[in-house]
Amino acid sequence: MIKVIGIDPGLAATGIGIVKGTGFKVDGFSYGSINTSKNISLPTRLDQIFSKLTLILKDEKPDLMVVEDVFSMEKYPKSGIILGKVSGVVLLAGSRADVPLIEIPVREAKQVLTGNGNATKMQLEKAVRHLVGLTAPIRPYHASDALSLALIGLFRYKKCIGKSLRGKAEHL
Repeated sequence: MIKVIGIDPGLAATGIGIVKGTGFKVDGFSYGSINTSKNISLPTRLDQIFSKLTLILKDEKPDLMVVEDVFSMEKYPKSGIILGKVSGVVLLAGSRADVPLIEIPVREAKQVLTGNGNATKMQLEKAVRHLVGLTAPIRPYHASDALSLALIGLFRYKKCIGKSLRGKAEHL
């Protein structure tokens, strides 16, 4: 059985999704988020994300980590820079835990799971719920997004692990 952790980096809330299974069969899952307060400094928030994720990786011992690739909108460049910093500590945590990891663009996750690369968060969440057999909504959406990444990692495990072990930061 394979265990994959998906991470949706965010400063206020970093989504975490974990799936266990083989191929397209999901045998178990969990999800949540690491939340930080806007009332504390950026370095402290980054440290909280890194520290909590490090503990999760130590406890869960995943076979693969799938991280949402950072994107930046020309309209909001500062948001992209902050997201890059969060993504950096997420990647560092994965590297320190010696977990093979890949990055996947959010549009690709949406395309794979909904058939539409421009799907809404609600459409993606509904597709994820269907795939894991859950009727109750998955909240926050960051956790649903992370679970979508973990599912793709599970479905593509053999392809993903080969790319990760070659040490390249490739998109799948």
